[in-house]
Amino acid sequence: MRKPRDYDAELKALDEKAKRLQARKMQQFGELVAATGADGLPIEQLAGALLSAVDSNDATAKEGWRKRGAAFFQGSRGDGEGNRRNGRGAAARAGGAQPDATDPGAA
Repeated sequence: MRKPRDYDAELKALDEKAKRLQARKMQQFGELVAATGADGLPIEQLAGALLSAVDSNDATAKEGWRKRGAAFFQGSRGDGEGNRRNGRGAAARAGGAQPDATDPGAA
């Protein structure tokens, strides 16, 4: 005979996992802001730039942003400055590319 499923426990575990994933997403977003140097901008200016990006319908501009972002994660800034911080690679600082090894469900 099968053991009955504990749906409440499964839902609780899924809820906890969703909260961990959301917290990790927020942490990675903050790390990305810092890695790009955008943490030096006034908060109103950063929010305005992000809102403009979200509201933009210019496909050419969005493709340009995508390419520049991809280059950033490859470690080549493309603007001649190099990495702003301590010389480490941008992808290593941003930390968003790899799943959390402590979370067996992340993949």
